[in-house]
Amino acid sequence: MNATTTKRALITGITGQDGSYLAELLLAKGYEVHGLIRRSSTFNTARIDHIYQEPHEPNQRLILHFGDLTDGSRLVTLLGQIQPDEVYNLAAQSHVRVSFDEPEYTGDSTGLGTIRLLEAIRSTGVDCRFYQASSSEMFGATAPPQCEDSPFHPRSPYGVAKVYSYWITRNYREAYGLFACNGILFNHESPRRGATFVTRKITRAVARIVAGQQSTLFMGNLDAIRDWGYAPEYVELMWRMLQHDEPEDFVAATGTAYSVRDFLEMSFHAVGLEWQKYVEFDERYVRPTEVDALIGDASKAKDLLGWTPKILPPRLARIMVDADIEALKTDGSYYVDQVQDN
Repeated sequence: MNATTTKRALITGITGQDGSYLAELLLAKGYEVHGLIRRSSTFNTARIDHIYQEPHEPNQRLILHFGDLTDGSRLVTLLGQIQPDEVYNLAAQSHVRVSFDEPEYTGDSTGLGTIRLLEAIRSTGVDCRFYQASSSEMFGATAPPQCEDSPFHPRSPYGVAKVYSYWITRNYREAYGLFACNGILFNHESPRRGATFVTRKITRAVARIVAGQQSTLFMGNLDAIRDWGYAPEYVELMWRMLQHDEPEDFVAATGTAYSVRDFLEMSFHAVGLEWQKYVEFDERYVRPTEVDALIGDASKAKDLLGWTPKILPPRLARIMVDADIEALKTDGSYYVDQVQDN
């Protein structure tokens, strides 16, 4: 490996859905990839085990570091050591419903964690480009379609924390001249999505019902409308944003509108079942304040970055159902159940 020509990237949240796909993408492009993981008494690396390299292997290009966005001094130390060319901040407490139960922790990790990382970049003087994982949940009650110029009206502690991260990223770009971008990603899913997120909860239940391991799926609000895309396509946009000449903010979305009920129907239809026979309502899954409809307009990403998503929800649902069915056939599970997908 030629250290003078190889790009070096740091990914927070590398063990999450997006982090694992992004790590694969960057390794395929020849990057040296550094990942931030939280110290735990149990392993939480299932999504990256297939690309993990032992520290003693020669020409190592995937290096993991213990750290946490709640520990600013550790971030300063790591930034100084790694000297990355690109930093992708994907770590967060990212479960919207859980953010109502743990609002303070959500604000600390999802909101203040971003400024700790930006301040570590600024104070160390590392010359890098910064990507902030912003969210369509920032729009909340704003009427669709939502684009880069739409006003924010978050409806959860998670959405509020993401709005803070969005604006502090823009502030550091304007105040200190950092190449700092916000990717406002609408819902994006895959077989690697955490098992408590609604799409994966559905497709995993379908697989278990087919296998005779589950009889009932308990759900909350079925009327919420979302713009669901495919996560591997969305991490491609993250990378493209940091290759752009100027730091700008971009929406990532398919522009399609499907309800949770629609996703249920598509997922059960993939195995020839009627979802109504297996689904029951449980008020525990209803949020204190709901977001009715999130539908994105990604025209800017198409025009300036040449990015257009190809996989739409009907195909996405089948991809996820097929993966969960195959996983049950092979080893009875598919990734560790996690509340925090980061």
